[in-house]
Amino acid sequence: MAGRILVGTSGWNYPTGKGTWNGVFYPARRGRGFDELAYYADHFDTVEINSTFYRVPDAPLVESWLRRTPASFIFSAKLYQKFTHPDMFLARGGVSDWDVTRGDVDQFRRGIDPLAEQQRLGALLVQFPSTFHPEADTRGYLDWLLDVFAGYPVAVELRHESWTDDAAGTRALLSGRDATWAVIDQPVGVKHGSDPLGISKGSDPCLTPRLAYLRLHGRNAANWWRHDESEDRYDYLYSAGELEPFAEVAQKSARDGKKVFLYLNNHFSAKAVANAAVLRHQIGDLVPGDYPREMVDRYPALAGIVATSGLPL
Repeated sequence: MAGRILVGTSGWNYPTGKGTWNGVFYPARRGRGFDELAYYADHFDTVEINSTFYRVPDAPLVESWLRRTPASFIFSAKLYQKFTHPDMFLARGGVSDWDVTRGDVDQFRRGIDPLAEQQRLGALLVQFPSTFHPEADTRGYLDWLLDVFAGYPVAVELRHESWTDDAAGTRALLSGRDATWAVIDQPVGVKHGSDPLGISKGSDPCLTPRLAYLRLHGRNAANWWRHDESEDRYDYLYSAGELEPFAEVAQKSARDGKKVFLYLNNHFSAKAVANAAVLRHQIGDLVPGDYPREMVDRYPALAGIVATSGLPL
């Protein structure tokens, strides 16, 4: 039985900065009561929640997300940064500074449980930075983390290439906890990111029998490590040709019976939205919703793929 492919973006709210979505995907001027999430859900059937990385989700807020989207709409959630980025959370370096308690786990679980209870949690994304290397303490911590979040579908993003150098060991650790190894795309040629599909050394997106998880960060190598604003590193628009290999991997995974989540994180000026729409078209999916004509003019690859509203931004 073929699985399902769901395509969306990492986050839906980008109201400020040079790369805002306002005036590109969302109207620059909007009437009272305009709901970005509801508008987004008219165009896509899944989203990766970005805000849960920066703060522990509040159950009433999560419940409001459920009410504002169709029952078929699926959320994936990033794990809170305290669990994966202690240097960001504690403003000190070193991956040995794990200061996570079962209380932290329980608090986070309470926040996302409304999604799980309504079977609308696609996956919990455990996203580690490139400073997270496969050492005895980090492997032990990752195993503990997967244990305490057992029961949720989990995808793990491991950015340092040493995890794929020991693909067999990484695969054994993750599969032992029924977690999938997230496939990531980031700038080719930058340190730890030279393999676009992340699979040449064994990080197969079909690691678990039921889940494949792919994340596309863009390929802006010039601004990846050095940038004025953090949003600059995500200022990249994939060509249709660059997206095709990911469409093929997603389709193969779906043919094998996997549920496939494919998220675009190149969010600058809604480039993730444009690329996600193109990917949906490439996998043979419908591309619902009206798109502003100005957005199609900005991203010509959308022409003939999406319907345009003609309404002014």
